[in-house]
Amino acid sequence: MDTDTFTKLRSALPLVGGIAALLPVFGSSTEPTHRDLEYARAGEPETALLLDLYLPEEVTNPPLIVWVHGGAWRTGSKERMPIGGMLEHGFAVASLNYRLSPIASFPAQAHDIKAAIRWLRAHDETYGYRDDEIALAGASAGGHLAALVGLTNEHAELEGDVGDFTDESSRVSAIVDFYGPTNFLTILSQSTPHGLGVRIPALQLLLRAQPEDVPDLARLASPVFHVDDNDPPTLIIHGDQDPQVPINQSHELVGAYEAAGLEDRVHFEVIHGGAHGGAPFYDEARLEMISRFLKDSLP
Repeated sequence: MDTDTFTKLRSALPLVGGIAALLPVFGSSTEPTHRDLEYARAGEPETALLLDLYLPEEVTNPPLIVWVHGGAWRTGSKERMPIGGMLEHGFAVASLNYRLSPIASFPAQAHDIKAAIRWLRAHDETYGYRDDEIALAGASAGGHLAALVGLTNEHAELEGDVGDFTDESSRVSAIVDFYGPTNFLTILSQSTPHGLGVRIPALQLLLRAQPEDVPDLARLASPVFHVDDNDPPTLIIHGDQDPQVPINQSHELVGAYEAAGLEDRVHFEVIHGGAHGGAPFYDEARLEMISRFLKDSLP
């Protein structure tokens, strides 16, 4: 992608309200049981990393879903948590903030999420959920990060040393990826002009370059290159009319599982007519499907 094209695409974003205006915003109507729990501090200047914890009523030691918000890696917050209905299925949910790309480039985001999982595992008895039944879920950029973190247990470059609980494991037992990018080396060639208008500046901020200029970093950041027989089951949910993240990105992740001989560990749900998020992805039928998947996948 030449500099002139990149500049034109980036300058066109304000005409459509910028990246944030192009992203679906879904907040939870459920109030957190515990708000603004600090799981770590990181960066320069130092940033407090916070999460909100939602606990289901009348459930002892529920399994835990860690939710990673979307926002093109550059916007969004833990308040953007659309799976509050999972509490009714007996799950606790921890929705977390992580360092956004304007202040920290990749792999800071992965380091933060892994630190949050370690903190949550260290505080299971304090807050009352199961530390051996942790799933990781996210949407869009959050889906990418959920898949990446979930597929890279004990990966030296991605584990990081953020937080005070580095002796704890950041391993998760299941992944739910809502329409997340999976291969930074192919996503631009698969994208529509609208998708390029979002993705090119987003990747520039995240990687501080375009993927073709930093192929090793782009591979490190791409879930498809990390699938092996040490990985947990993954549920992928993607709309076949997604204008921002091509559905081929999810097909590639399915293909990586199949190439590794792990067909039984990947489940692909296509939302026919689905765009980039929206109510059909989080309705009761979909939450019931996620609940069944997690109950089958968690120990």
